[in-house]
Amino acid sequence: MKENYQLRLDEILKNLDEPKKLLLHSCCAPCSSYVIEYLSNYFYITVLYYNPNIEPIEEYEKRKAEEVRFIKEFKTKYPVNMIDSDYDNSKYHEVIKGLEMEPEGGARCSKCFVLRMEKAAQVAKDNDYDYFGTTLTVSPYKNSQILNNIGKSLEEKYNVKYLYSDFKKREGYKRSIELSKIYNLYRQHYCGCLYSKENEVSD
Repeated sequence: MKENYQLRLDEILKNLDEPKKLLLHSCCAPCSSYVIEYLSNYFYITVLYYNPNIEPIEEYEKRKAEEVRFIKEFKTKYPVNMIDSDYDNSKYHEVIKGLEMEPEGGARCSKCFVLRMEKAAQVAKDNDYDYFGTTLTVSPYKNSQILNNIGKSLEEKYNVKYLYSDFKKREGYKRSIELSKIYNLYRQHYCGCLYSKENEVSD
């Protein structure tokens, strides 16, 4: 039975007695737009830009620059900052070795989710954040059940709270498109890796 992670998020937010510190893994500016708009009313957000799956390097830099620009231009109730991680594409290829020909949404993607979300959990743990989370659940192409199960496992492994979510609910994805138009954000045509580019599966 599928869990409604939007309702679980509602419960978390309802029980916050004060704004907490959230480390939010972001895959790109368009996906982060709605999530930041939504969560910045409840958290002091630090966006973690860690996406070693994105290829080529020029694409990575373009998406990162858009993330920086959006955070700078978008006005929020509580401040939003950003951590820019090193581009570690070789690490991505090491993690997904042998799974290159897997279909989109399969085992290769799950390994990629774990790689990026575990980085967020590690940084959150090491820097005393109250929660860690990811913008990935805003995408209709990403399985929120898989993502939240990964988050739960990492929460237990690192002993830092995971912010359960399904940001595509309540027209979150639609709102991300609207914000992308308002801020003229670059919207990519593939998720990030070259394998997804061949299939043109976007966020």
